[in-house]
Amino acid sequence: SKISIHMALEQNIMAELKAAMLAKNEAALRGLRAIKSAILLAKTADGKQGEITEEDEIKLLQKLAKQRKDSLEVFVAQQREDLAQKEREELEVIEKFLPKQMSEAELKDALTSIVAELGASGPGDMGKVMGAATKQLAGKADGKMISALVKEILSA
Repeated sequence: SKISIHMALEQNIMAELKAAMLAKNEAALRGLRAIKSAILLAKTADGKQGEITEEDEIKLLQKLAKQRKDSLEVFVAQQREDLAQKEREELEVIEKFLPKQMSEAELKDALTSIVAELGASGPGDMGKVMGAATKQLAGKADGKMISALVKEILSA
């Protein structure tokens, strides 16, 4: 059930936090604490009553990963290697908890089947395909990449 998986993420984070503390692993601690506080925030959000779904968790982890990637780009551009390194380390920790990302080829195959299943046949069906794709591929691929490939497939 959803709840047992959900508890697993939180327990997982707690166990990893303990290990990171013992190992005095600063990078892991920063990443794990960020996830932990995001989970707590999500659980206390309106109407959640202390429960979040696995889908919520994936969204939350993706958001954290995206924040790190965005900061990383900025720091790299500013040649702040010290700060960039911190973002890289935290990103690595966060990505460990995300579903394995699909390669572009795998993603294209998946999207091609979704397009076929829906009988979509042109740019007008973009919304319909995106809806199905983001649901089916939640957490496994980047939204921007999904929409770029859907556009490509529908205009072929």
